[in-house]
Amino acid sequence: MGLLGNYLSAQARGDDNSKSHFRCLRNMATVCPRSVILRRIFQDSRRLGRYYCTKQTVTNESVRQKRNALFEAEKQRQLSLISRVEKIEVQYKGVPEDCTLVMNKGLSTPFNCAMHIQELLMSRSALALVDGEPWDMHRPLSSGCQLQFLHFQDGDPAAVNDAFWRSCSFILGYVLENAFKDEHYVELCSFPKPKVKSGSFVYDADLKLGDWKPSHTDLSCLSRIGAKLYHSDLRFERLEVDASVAERMFEDNRFKTAQIPYIAAQSKSGSKVTVYRMGSHVDITSGPLISSTSLLGRFTVTAIHDIESPTFGPLKRVQGVALPTQLQMHYWTYEHIIAARGRQLNRAPVPELRGDTTATATAERV
Repeated sequence: MGLLGNYLSAQARGDDNSKSHFRCLRNMATVCPRSVILRRIFQDSRRLGRYYCTKQTVTNESVRQKRNALFEAEKQRQLSLISRVEKIEVQYKGVPEDCTLVMNKGLSTPFNCAMHIQELLMSRSALALVDGEPWDMHRPLSSGCQLQFLHFQDGDPAAVNDAFWRSCSFILGYVLENAFKDEHYVELCSFPKPKVKSGSFVYDADLKLGDWKPSHTDLSCLSRIGAKLYHSDLRFERLEVDASVAERMFEDNRFKTAQIPYIAAQSKSGSKVTVYRMGSHVDITSGPLISSTSLLGRFTVTAIHDIESPTFGPLKRVQGVALPTQLQMHYWTYEHIIAARGRQLNRAPVPELRGDTTATATAERV
């Protein structure tokens, strides 16, 4: 067996010594008392060697590391394009008082602005308004602007609620990619446009678990993976990349690979895709997302339903409900009304590619 190991290792390295190991195995198969066993090993050795050399196992962990590395490399490349630092004026409107800040173009973010104003704005702000447009807290400012901060107890929290729901779908993708053992490679498909009135946020995916029907314990375990992110305080980082970069990031996901050309076609440039990173988890979404996972209070995976896509075939619709840290709710109300409603099948559109209308449909889903 030592010779067999040497033979396989030599083949894996492309070493010419593999031929000598091969001859030794063949000779031993004719003279050794255990010739029957050795002949069987000899017959299988070439096949095992080829398998050892060429088989590449795709796992959620290896794919996550690759996407994270590509995200970081592209982020650093874009930062290197800023040859000199330009100053911009940011007109802040809000508590504790209106003020003017001088910040760095393409580098400073709304969060950086909050650092100069008040600690409360840093901790509670989920989203920013830049010239009236919803803007990620950690997205660099591209020009002088008027700035406001939004939180969950604003008089009109619609934009923040949508960002929270979208962020929870993003987190649900993280949960699915981290919950299962390596032999179960999860392929995330997409999640629909946030609609709080639907009763749940959603992620459609191929879990490769057949007819698996999760128990209450299974759902609780999935919920804990998402809920504990509160303690990690992971920021949501936004990055706009060329479609070719996005294709490399998601080349191991057949759903994303099919969607990327259409998402890029809908961008202003016609060739860009927006991706986000939370910790080491990278996914596609148009955003905006909330500031960080520290704003995530309760998080519950409520149900997993079987759905059928005309384009992608059978998928699992994973659903959940959540509350931000700033909103308190009695346990009974949350479990017996909010979570119970979240267990019902969410009727959001099923993911599909539809020829000329695909671009619009796909863009709405992320």
